Amino acid sequence: MSTTEPGTTEPVPAEPGAAAGAAGAAAGEKKLRPGRTNATKQRLFEASMELIGERGAAGVTVDEIAAAAGVSKGTVYYNFGSKSDLIAQLLRHGVDIMLVRLQDVRGKANDPLESMNNMVAQAMEFMDDYPSFARLWVSENWRTPGEWSAVFAELRAELLAVIGSAVESVASGYKVNESIARGSLEAAIFGAIFVVGLDRQTYNPERTREQSVAAVMTIMHGYVIK
Repeated sequence: MSTTEPGTTEPVPAEPGAAAGAAGAAAGEKKLRPGRTNATKQRLFEASMELIGERGAAGVTVDEIAAAAGVSKGTVYYNFGSKSDLIAQLLRHGVDIMLVRLQDVRGKANDPLESMNNMVAQAMEFMDDYPSFARLWVSENWRTPGEWSAVFAELRAELLAVIGSAVESVASGYKVNESIARGSLEAAIFGAIFVVGLDRQTYNPERTREQSVAAVMTIMHGYVIK
């Protein structure tokens, strides 16, 4: 079911659960989208990321985002309230996509190091699909104070929890260096994924994704005692 936004003739998408089928049908170009995500939010996400990648979050207007996504400005305000709220929810949406990808490969390999390798590869693939999201994350995440600091803190904690669970699996299956603080190790992996991935995209496109994954995985191999 959908409703009609006041003052427009454009249907407003129903709640995410009801729109899951439409989201799945629209998922041809990018895989593993969260089932609760509706097609409108996905269009807004992709349009916003492209524009933000070109000019930064401050240089993009709601009108431009709406036009690029093929929806009315009223639809954006009806669903999200403001540009700041829109970007906050799109950050949430992007992390949801990444989390689904990470969870999809986690535990499929018997070797926990191989499982970790697969998760890093999925994160790199996500960054290849949405490079502007990665740039937005790096440029805004450590800005203090920042407009979306609370959002970043919440989303960062969710991603670190998944990485931490994978690290715990490695520690359960291998002898590891217990003198290394687990939180610092998780942060090192998390940061390396973004830095190495963006470095390849921006300065060294000749490097393969596999080479980037191998570079990040040296952190884990250093954690394991041979």
